[in-house]
Amino acid sequence: MIARIWRAAATRDKAALYQDHFATRVVPHLRAIDGFSGASLLRRDVEDGTELLALTLWQDLDSIRAFTGPDADKAIVAPEAQAMLTAFDATAANYEVVVDIRPNVPGT
Repeated sequence: MIARIWRAAATRDKAALYQDHFATRVVPHLRAIDGFSGASLLRRDVEDGTELLALTLWQDLDSIRAFTGPDADKAIVAPEAQAMLTAFDATAANYEVVVDIRPNVPGT
């Protein structure tokens, strides 16, 4: 399994808008891709705004490439999402998951 991590920043107001965008636009798109295994959006309010970290899980790099195209490190950030963000990474980091311990969570 591969964990893909991407970082962004927003004002607090726009962070709430991005959360909605992630849940209603990004996740449904990702669910349609073979090999997609899950997603989380993490949020941390800091002095000058909000940091966002998107964590997606994939079966393998080929699954990620079905989303990104040939460059698995490329970040895919729609123009409407870019308008909500004050900064965002142009690339994502892909990590091989070597230990994964989670309790079974109903409804996820």
